[in-house]
Amino acid sequence: MAGQIPQRFIDDLLARVDVVEVVGERVQLKKAGKNYSGLCPFHQEKSPSFTVSQDKQFYHCFGCGAHGNALRFVMEYDNLRFPEAVEQLASRQGLEVPREGADDPRAQVREKKRQQGVNLLELSASFFRERLAMGEGGKARDYLARRGLSQDIVRDFGIGYAPDEWESLKRHLSGQGIAESVQVEYGLLVQREDSGRSYDRFRDRVMFPIRDWKGRTIAFGGRVLGDAKPKYLNSPETPVFHKGRELYGLYEVRQANRQLERVVIVEGYMDVVALAQFGIRNAVATLGTSTSEEHLNRLFRLVGEVVFCFDGDNAGRQAARRALETVLPLMIDGRQARFLFLPEGEDPDSLVRREGPEAFADRIVCASPLSEFLFEQAAEGRDLQRVEERERFATMVLKALERLPEGVLKSLLLSELSSRTGVEQGRFKALLKTPEPVAPAAMATEMPPGESEYFEEPPLPQPQRKRQGNALGLMSRTLQLLVHEPELVERLPEELDWCADNESDGRLCREVIRLLRAGRYRSMQVLLAHFQGTEEGQRLSELARRELLIPHTARATELDGLVAHFRQRLAQYSPQNEFDALLAREKGGEKLSREEKQRLMELLVALKSAGAR
Repeated sequence: MAGQIPQRFIDDLLARVDVVEVVGERVQLKKAGKNYSGLCPFHQEKSPSFTVSQDKQFYHCFGCGAHGNALRFVMEYDNLRFPEAVEQLASRQGLEVPREGADDPRAQVREKKRQQGVNLLELSASFFRERLAMGEGGKARDYLARRGLSQDIVRDFGIGYAPDEWESLKRHLSGQGIAESVQVEYGLLVQREDSGRSYDRFRDRVMFPIRDWKGRTIAFGGRVLGDAKPKYLNSPETPVFHKGRELYGLYEVRQANRQLERVVIVEGYMDVVALAQFGIRNAVATLGTSTSEEHLNRLFRLVGEVVFCFDGDNAGRQAARRALETVLPLMIDGRQARFLFLPEGEDPDSLVRREGPEAFADRIVCASPLSEFLFEQAAEGRDLQRVEERERFATMVLKALERLPEGVLKSLLLSELSSRTGVEQGRFKALLKTPEPVAPAAMATEMPPGESEYFEEPPLPQPQRKRQGNALGLMSRTLQLLVHEPELVERLPEELDWCADNESDGRLCREVIRLLRAGRYRSMQVLLAHFQGTEEGQRLSELARRELLIPHTARATELDGLVAHFRQRLAQYSPQNEFDALLAREKGGEKLSREEKQRLMELLVALKSAGAR
């Protein structure tokens, strides 16, 4: 059903489920003091660095930084999006997930239209599969057999056949009560403007259903069997299909791989299917477009490494340069991009058949890293023995590095550039423009507002913080300093008692400090990426965008002063004062968090115990 899941239901659901129980069903946990520990399911490790807290209902890995509550764990581990993860946890409790706006007539109309579109596309996919098995599908079966595709692969990818008739699918869908106008809207029929007559878009073609992340058919690609043009034909843009963000084969890749580490981007359906036939089940293809940031953001949410696979000709090299430009701003620490160029005249389909899967897999592993390809492109056609040519080479590399987020990779590339040109690294740093922070909103892979609820997951709740104008409180200023200068965490005292949960941004500040201390986060972009798509991420992004007016040389002193202030105030702040403040907020109608309610009870017990003594 359409509509946003109410926040109150999500809060209640998380209060009912036990994160230890949810995680323990998928990860072997052992009691370790108050917490539980085990091997992290999100990265390879030999000694446990993954901790689950029953008291805090929270998990955290000190190795890879993965963290969150039971809902986040189900989303990440089971490759589910927000609504499906909520539904899975709710089913454990015997709860039905409510939706806001369910009684709104306009929402009901949208839901009815969505269901009609879902039904239409699934009926069409079933129709094409049936026709492949019938007598009229003989030519298509012969074609697939010549390409060496097994029945298992044909089944896994839902391949079918569109008959060589003008109105075959149209008659079938109309017989199911689906209006022609809907068939036209979803790209299955073409309507002539002059006569108004409609006919099947796909005729005499092998049909490849394009599926969304949940396995629902959203569009089709057809490969012609005769001499008709174009050779490959995709569905047009529809309410549920947008070429610039969809990847053919991604659903099948996720189904075939529980622990997915690398994805290969190829050019066509048959490349994906042929590689799958030979056991290489981690390939996807764009749908007639260049690789976009949306494509890459989606993939980097699943894997740490993306391999671009191109033909070795000029067109392939040009496509690789475009891919390099696209991927550079997304290369936060921990991500890898590689570039694989095939021998001229070969594509993945032909090469894997000629060389075999092991040789092709070796090519993938040995693909050029981003750094190597970047320097190779900048040096192409230049005589680096000449000063002028080295200047142009360095300028081109620096222009690329300006698009790269701050981090280890950027530092290493600057060092390599210095080594290749003989210019001090510090001089290059002075020439670099500081890139804009990559905010979570820019890196998210959610659908733009207003697109079909066929994909839509409800937006995350907006921060409910009370602020006076644009001025930041002292704790917020502390958090802002850490966002802009993560290395300042080394100056903070070991104990975090000064970082009070009842302060604005206090709880988030604690979490950021813990993450920074885990040793993985030393750049703003990596920190923002960790919280991508969450309420906390929105807040950190807001602080990152605000200009930090304190001079760089004075920031450490500023942080020391803020912490000293909080510690001095803590010394003067009694449990009774904290209890009174929390109680006043609750009586004033403000909803306390679970941690704040727990703290309120702890203070009440402590004060009663002190009174008894």
